[in-house]
Amino acid sequence: MTLERGSVKGFEHNRMVMLFSMMDGGAEISCAISSSAMDDLERGVKAKPDQRDAQFLRLRDRIEQCASRKFEAREFEGAPPGIILRSLDFRN
Repeated sequence: MTLERGSVKGFEHNRMVMLFSMMDGGAEISCAISSSAMDDLERGVKAKPDQRDAQFLRLRDRIEQCASRKFEAREFEGAPPGIILRSLDFRN
C-alpha cells in the first residue's frame, strides 16, 4: 500500500531533522529527514533553521516518495518505529 501525505510537524533543532508524518490508511507513520539530506537535495544550499519549513515544502514530493519506498521495504528505525531519511537514501 502506498502511503498518503500526512502533516508537517516542524524542524527539531536539537536533532537537526524535519519531522513529518505519512498515513497508512488510518495509521500515522512518524517520519524525519535530516537537514543535511534536504541541503543535498538542493545541491548544497545550507538553509537556516527558520528556513527549514519552506525548504521541506519545496522538496516535499521527493521526500515523501523516498519515505514511501522505505516504508514498502519495511526499513523502520527507532522506538516507536518510523522512517528516517538521510542523504544516502536519495542516491541512485
